[in-house]
Amino acid sequence: MKLSEVKQILPTLENVEFELENGTFVPENFHVTEVGIIKKNFIDCGGVIRNEEVVNFQLWNANDFEHRLKPNKLLHIITLSEEKLNIKDLEIEVEYQDETIGKYDLTFNGKNFILKNKTTACLAKDACGIPEEKQKIILRKSTDNASSCSPNSGCC
Repeated sequence: MKLSEVKQILPTLENVEFELENGTFVPENFHVTEVGIIKKNFIDCGGVIRNEEVVNFQLWNANDFEHRLKPNKLLHIITLSEEKLNIKDLEIEVEYQDETIGKYDLTFNGKNFILKNKTTACLAKDACGIPEEKQKIILRKSTDNASSCSPNSGCC
C-alpha cells in the first residue's frame, strides 16, 4: 500500500486500527513513534546492486490507556513528515514489536489496516544455483484392486 492510499483512507475512518494477519489487533492504545524513509542499498547473491526505498511507520504499544491515535492526528503526522523529510509516495513498511520487531507490508480490508507478514526470497534465482521448486501434483489412489500392487504380490 502506498502512502497516498493511506492518506485517502484516513479521513473516512472513525478510528485507526491495525490488525495482524492472524486476526489479533495491535492494542488500541498504540502510538506511531516514527514516520520516515528507509533506504536500503545492497548487493544480492548474484552480484546485482539493488536500491530500495520505503516509507516506514513504527507502531509502539505504549501502555498509555488515556490516549488513542485518531485518523486526523495520524494524517497530520504523515503530512508533517512529508514536508520535513521530503517523503515521496512510496510503499509503506510497518515495524511493530510483538515478540520481536517485525516488518510488515500494509493493506486495508475496508475497516482495518492489515499488517501482512513479509517473507524473504532470493532475488537472483538465476545466478545462485538453487533449483526452482517443482510443481507438486497429487496422485490419487486407484480404486481398481486388480491393477494395484502390494508388497509380495509379484507384480513388481
